[in-house]
Amino acid sequence: MLSLRTAWQDLQDMDRQLQWLLVALLAVGFVAMTSASIEHAASRYDDAFFFAKRYGLHFTLAFGLSLVMYFTPVAFWERTGWLWLLIGFLLLALVLVPGVGREVNGSRRWLALGPLTLQASEFVKLFVIFYLAGYLVRRGEEVQERFSGFIKPMALLFAVTLLLMLEPDFGATVVTAGTAFVMIFLGGVKLGQFLLVILSCLASAVALVIFEPYRMQRLTAFTDPWADQFNTGYQLTQSLIAFGRGELAGVGLGNSVQKLFYLPEAHTDFVFAILAEEFGFMGTVVVIGLFVGLVGRMMWIGRHAELTGRRFHAFVAYGVSMMISAQAFINMGVNAGLLPTKGLTLPFLSYGGSSLMVCMAMVALVARIERECRGEYGH
Repeated sequence: MLSLRTAWQDLQDMDRQLQWLLVALLAVGFVAMTSASIEHAASRYDDAFFFAKRYGLHFTLAFGLSLVMYFTPVAFWERTGWLWLLIGFLLLALVLVPGVGREVNGSRRWLALGPLTLQASEFVKLFVIFYLAGYLVRRGEEVQERFSGFIKPMALLFAVTLLLMLEPDFGATVVTAGTAFVMIFLGGVKLGQFLLVILSCLASAVALVIFEPYRMQRLTAFTDPWADQFNTGYQLTQSLIAFGRGELAGVGLGNSVQKLFYLPEAHTDFVFAILAEEFGFMGTVVVIGLFVGLVGRMMWIGRHAELTGRRFHAFVAYGVSMMISAQAFINMGVNAGLLPTKGLTLPFLSYGGSSLMVCMAMVALVARIERECRGEYGH
């Protein structure tokens, strides 16, 4: 049984770079999210700090889950990866059941748990990483030498993405599939097989866009949002206005105009645009720098784990790095008008309990990996 003194000592030994980068992102995120949500909270709930208070509850749950991840040996996740993937399938299926899954804005992505709502797709991202990392360790030679070793995880990934698309959650589908492809590529799959599947997935993505009118509208609005700025291009044009108003140093904390009901989802998917308006180009550079530092440190930890012969640890660290970096890149790209609009949160900054819990848990997991590999190969 882990004593409180031992637990405290272990926490003090946590990787300092990960600690400070995570704390910095959480602090910036809390300030940005609170500022972006004040007007909406005051209007809808008659409490300007409603979302800030809810964030406190989300953070408490996220911190508790992070402690569990940090104090649990990585070998446990390696042994039970298949079980977590099974639980992920169950959660994604439950979301689609009428009366069980909660529908918001035409998407059925949430499960109601009393006063809280659980977004199943956020947890499935981590479960996919667990399963794939274990598979690549157990079947590494088969993945590298035989097509069957490559196609088996692809079949499971197809099932996951199919359930995600039924919600629908195109953003989570892209991030989850992209992370899985990178992990399998790092596992040593033959380049020809890899490119064949990538091309097939791209063709499927194009088909999904063509045959779904709202996705086509998003794509055309992305290429020229000003052509229909009061309809399909409204959200993107308002986001671009926020970036333009921010200029170099921003208009100041709390002085955003776009959050005054001009920019929808200002405290969730488009919190980065409000941050750009209030803190300017300099503020966005700081946030991007924090993400680069965090992802770079996690990639370094993954590389170190690989050098020590802990392949499962390495694949998990690489998968987490890819998951967080891809989601941050896509969200920022959408906010800045560089990518089509998708319903993806910005890790650590956007309002959302499930996203905060999973992202903090991922960082804690990588911190655990660093702790288990510490002292080897001159670390």
